[in-house]
Amino acid sequence: MIKSFDKILFLDIETVPIYKSYNEAPLEFQKLWDKKSKYIVKDNQTSEEVYSRAGIYAEFGKIICIAFGMISEKKNKRLARISAYYGDDEKKILQDFADLINRINKSNGFYLCAHNGKEFDFPYICRRMLINGIKLPEVLKISGSKPWENPFLDTLELWKFGDYKHYTSLELLTYLFGIPSPKNDIDGSMVYGVYWNEKDIERIVKYCKNDVIAVMQLYLRMNEEEIIADNDIEII
Repeated sequence: MIKSFDKILFLDIETVPIYKSYNEAPLEFQKLWDKKSKYIVKDNQTSEEVYSRAGIYAEFGKIICIAFGMISEKKNKRLARISAYYGDDEKKILQDFADLINRINKSNGFYLCAHNGKEFDFPYICRRMLINGIKLPEVLKISGSKPWENPFLDTLELWKFGDYKHYTSLELLTYLFGIPSPKNDIDGSMVYGVYWNEKDIERIVKYCKNDVIAVMQLYLRMNEEEIIADNDIEII
């Protein structure tokens, strides 16, 4: 556990398929998705029918929101500030985020924290940065690093206590630890429809920011610390 809470950037990402529908994707893209989707289709489903799930794969999806937050200390009081980069232009989102963590990483001992981040958020960000031709910030260059040198923190991994086959959702953990519900009106399975059909990205951003708050509060509780009061969290 890292107890220097002001050196941790908590984050969450939201992703969707690159194209709105299977039929709108280029033919070569469709063929590649046909091969990939064989691992997730069930019964008599077709690759087209499961296309809405393409966003979970960095090769077939794109990032539409990166929400992030940090904790600060002021007069013996913990405060938090939450913000986000979002929109239709994935390259701009990623470049803005790269610039942000390059600025923050000028101080020593900087960490990134997410729930299931080591399996999803961190590699997804890295892969999409490379695909978009964005230079990886130093903190994301973990190839060849030893486990104890890794700057990634993961609340799911912390909860596993070495049990690698166990998965626990962020929603369940916040409930167990008595962390107030973020009161989201959507969940991850709805992001595709809200983005592509409803075109309501602001709704997705709110959901993403709330998840960052939940991860931050969960990390504090896992460190046997008090959570931050709602009126001490600034959402911008």
